[in-house]
Amino acid sequence: MSVNEVDASSTTSQTPAVNGCVVPHSINSSPLRQESFEDRKGHLYHFKRERRSSSSAGHEKCHFHFDLELDHKPPTREDIIPELADSYRSLLKNLGEDPNREGLLKTPTRAAKAMLYFTKGYDQTIEDVLNDAIFNEGHDDLVIVKDIEMFSICEHHLVPFWGKVSVGYLPNKKVLGLSKVARIVEIFSRRLQVQERLTKQIALALIEAIQPTGVGVVVEGTHMCMVMRGVQKINAKTTTSTMMGVFRDDPKTREEFLTLLK
Repeated sequence: MSVNEVDASSTTSQTPAVNGCVVPHSINSSPLRQESFEDRKGHLYHFKRERRSSSSAGHEKCHFHFDLELDHKPPTREDIIPELADSYRSLLKNLGEDPNREGLLKTPTRAAKAMLYFTKGYDQTIEDVLNDAIFNEGHDDLVIVKDIEMFSICEHHLVPFWGKVSVGYLPNKKVLGLSKVARIVEIFSRRLQVQERLTKQIALALIEAIQPTGVGVVVEGTHMCMVMRGVQKINAKTTTSTMMGVFRDDPKTREEFLTLLK
């Protein structure tokens, strides 16, 4: 069973709901969607994705819902700038500042637009960025795209973290346009994140896109929550990795991948 297949018990149809949402309606009422990925050796990997509806906490005003990597699609960027700017204006007041003084007069709107750009990944799906850039090349040797620049926002403190992402996969005949690997990184990094989850989301997205024999993702990041607050260690870096399929099961494949990253 491929990663895009779902068992019959979780078959969905789309039905309109309140506030303009489109809510997945399943045969059963389970909040989790079971998905699987089978590698060339027949090993089956299972993972679950949570269903969302207009009754889910925090989703009452959602316009759309997606079953896969995106929980929901927010309103258009322009629609939420005024409300977000008001929040920044309140923040400035609570900090003891005067949001009406010359230097801060346009700051709430600027900050709102900046935050929306930093989190633009919420508006994107894998299908949007792949744009049919999947090719049947009959290729089954290792493909690596390394040192992809990454910028994200820590969801714990709302301060930046950044670094480099390296992605490798062993194709199962299908290959992905090289720039699309970087775009997948961009989708998931331009959200509120933790590095551990970001690493796994990139790997799962690649599996979803082309069902390779295996995937490896390594992320090295610098976190401002450790640099400018707390322990204030300016040279500390965090490395996370996710190995799936033959990258996890075959030490030689994993070693080749990690060696080529050096």
